[in-house]
Amino acid sequence: MIVPMKKVSLIIRGSEKDKALKKLRSLGILHIEITEGTGERLANLKEQVALLESAIFTIGKIKNTEQKNVNAADALTIATEVNSLDEEKKRCQAEKVALDAELDRLKSWGDIDPSVLSDLESKGIEILFYEMPKAEYENLSDNVKTVRIDTTKSTVKFMLFKSNDEENEKFVSSLNVYRLALPQMSTDEMKQRISDLYNRIAEIDEIIVSHACYIKSIKQAIKNIEKEIEFETYTTGMSDENLSPDNKRSVTIAYFKGYVEAENLDKLKQTAEKNAWGILVEEPSTEDNVPTKLKNNKFVSLIYPLTDFLGTVPGYFEYDISGWFLAFILIFFGIIFGDGGYGLLICAVAAIPIIKSLISKKQISPMFLLVGLFGLSTVLWGTLTCTWFGLSPEQLPEWLKSLSIPVISNVYTDKIWYPFWTNGTAGLTTAQNLQILCFVFALVQLTVAHIKCAITNRKSLKVISDIGSAIELIGMFYLVLSFVVNGEVFSFALVIGGIPVGTMAIAFVAIGFVLSFVFANYEGSIIKSILASLTNIVSVLLGIFNLFSDIVSYIRLWAVGLAGAAISATVNELAGPLFGNFMFMILAIVILVFGHGLNMILNILSVVVHGIRLNTLEFSSHLGMAWSGFKFKPFEEKID
Repeated sequence: MIVPMKKVSLIIRGSEKDKALKKLRSLGILHIEITEGTGERLANLKEQVALLESAIFTIGKIKNTEQKNVNAADALTIATEVNSLDEEKKRCQAEKVALDAELDRLKSWGDIDPSVLSDLESKGIEILFYEMPKAEYENLSDNVKTVRIDTTKSTVKFMLFKSNDEENEKFVSSLNVYRLALPQMSTDEMKQRISDLYNRIAEIDEIIVSHACYIKSIKQAIKNIEKEIEFETYTTGMSDENLSPDNKRSVTIAYFKGYVEAENLDKLKQTAEKNAWGILVEEPSTEDNVPTKLKNNKFVSLIYPLTDFLGTVPGYFEYDISGWFLAFILIFFGIIFGDGGYGLLICAVAAIPIIKSLISKKQISPMFLLVGLFGLSTVLWGTLTCTWFGLSPEQLPEWLKSLSIPVISNVYTDKIWYPFWTNGTAGLTTAQNLQILCFVFALVQLTVAHIKCAITNRKSLKVISDIGSAIELIGMFYLVLSFVVNGEVFSFALVIGGIPVGTMAIAFVAIGFVLSFVFANYEGSIIKSILASLTNIVSVLLGIFNLFSDIVSYIRLWAVGLAGAAISATVNELAGPLFGNFMFMILAIVILVFGHGLNMILNILSVVVHGIRLNTLEFSSHLGMAWSGFKFKPFEEKID
């Protein structure tokens, strides 16, 4: 359930802001609405956090390092040193890269020492070096005296002596494009400098790694400073009013808004009365930005690690679908993975940390319990469909095959199932039975959505629209079976026990549409509701096709599960023949481990893309949910 909240406005003396906030933090029950603050101190605190976080990133993850505890001030000093070393390392790396590039440029020229050339120049001998295309070199005038250094198929390296002769200077100027730019230092000096830089980088890395023992203290310092940032944000973000009529006296009040759980309201009132604070309590409205706090039993709460990972929080005025989310995602996970063997592996992965926690008498992480439930769901689906590591039914024991349900089991994929109303004239394959089951899940989940909406609107005629949507959904379900699964088995002319099933399905769609059209926008006037529907007639009509596509969308469960089964079977086919030869047995094992491992990874992605989508899109859209909420975060002393 979504915990009921109360909107409160607190008024305090401007001079007692800090004191009041400390008491509120100690109380730890009020979510304060202020999100932005100002001031130099706040900016400095944020810079400190950035400095500490940068140090953690620079040090990196180093396992099995004995931690040393230091205070926040020392942690900042260490972080400053680490960041300074990192900057020096970057400068060294940049210089090393530049020198490497310079050596590479001069590689074909051999060793060059610009100081020697400078000495010669001081004595009146200026030597210039060039590299130009061979054809152009051959066309140089015979009057030009050059000394050829090296010749390749396409280029010529040469040098010439520069003189003060006007003709020589003109010629030298024309060759500037081919002239070799001399380095700032000799090649030997560059090599030595690169070696020094390499050693300094290694030394810096060693020093940085030696600070890994302070990671825990740096992280703790970040948490402490973040609490200071929170306090400073609230202090500087409060609205202030000067009560002095002539503005000569400094008589100010500060006020702000926040939210408190309804059950904790009396505690806040008592604190406000004790400290002479003004307090105004109101019911939150849809215009307010109300935080959301979920409260469920321990089993339903197992879904929280997943929703926290997704960052999905229902709005305060939306629905808490945690229980339904958990129930359906377990079903969808099992169908998408589809293989009981994979389910056993998942259970084994979850069992290891669970057993460790039990042995050490520590609290079991909800994440591992959730993973264990996913594994059990997959084992159950694999048992019902007789799917184990992609093996064919012929390779499985009889007792395992007997546990499956025939109409959806892989043991009977070649069998046709004839519903009683077809008299053996039309039947369904195992694949079609699985498709029907997926559509049944669609019908159940989407119907649940409309029932929840009807309960919410039970005191308004708008409930008739929700009932109409449910009726329309039932009729559309049969149309999907007819169009997508089998038009002969689920024909529009079908009559069972004197009931025209096909005709009723069409009637249900029409009746449901009319009820929804008339009452969907009801706000006290049926006429206005109809006019609102007419205004959005295109969207209303498209809603019929959207309903059809929403149901059909659930076929993705069968399709993705089928793809995964095909991949696992293909992996087995590739590895199977190799087991006949001892020399290739290791290769076969590698193929099995890699192939099935890759398939499980793809299945995990499929659950995220498809299984979660059905809950957060199709199901949620029928509930009218936008997942627009954010978590209730009370201002408190506790540092996580």
